[in-house]
Amino acid sequence: MEYGFNMELLDIVDENGKPTGETVERKTAHSEGIRHRTAHVWIVRKSDEGAEVLLQKRAMNKDSFPGRYDTSSAGHIQAGDEPEESAIRELHEELGIKASVDDLQFVDTFVIQYEKEFYGKMFKDSEIAFVYVYTKPVNIDELTLQKEELDGVEWFNLEYVYEECRKHNQKFCAPVGGLEIVRRFVRGTGL
Repeated sequence: MEYGFNMELLDIVDENGKPTGETVERKTAHSEGIRHRTAHVWIVRKSDEGAEVLLQKRAMNKDSFPGRYDTSSAGHIQAGDEPEESAIRELHEELGIKASVDDLQFVDTFVIQYEKEFYGKMFKDSEIAFVYVYTKPVNIDELTLQKEELDGVEWFNLEYVYEECRKHNQKFCAPVGGLEIVRRFVRGTGL
């Protein structure tokens, strides 16, 4: 079922990311800081300089962090959906990648918690993010980008992005917690 931005329903979740049985509109979740779930997919490849991560440049009309580089693909998990199906849906909607369950590797979850003002309004984020890694080859020239969500994609050295995000470089808004999980995955798999 499709909802407009104002009617997008999310499951309210406990501190472990388990739905409580209650739902909330996305707009309300972010105006009041109500905990909900998101699915984050990190596209990773090996290069001569080490692991690289594909980051998307957020569209300038986004309600948070417009024009900054973020997770390869991420989105809210709709009420009643599972994290994995949301991850697959977001990859397809945002980048045109048709992934299967076997293409994604669930790695871990982390907490996103912050309040920041955008366009004169407070944006309160309280999320449990489910992290997946996608390692199949990706040619960025062949992606079908969702223009409402992103302005482009670019490969970056994983360690560079991690260090810049820790320094709060305004070019990036990728969550440090997600990057730490991806770094552990890369070290563990030798990617």
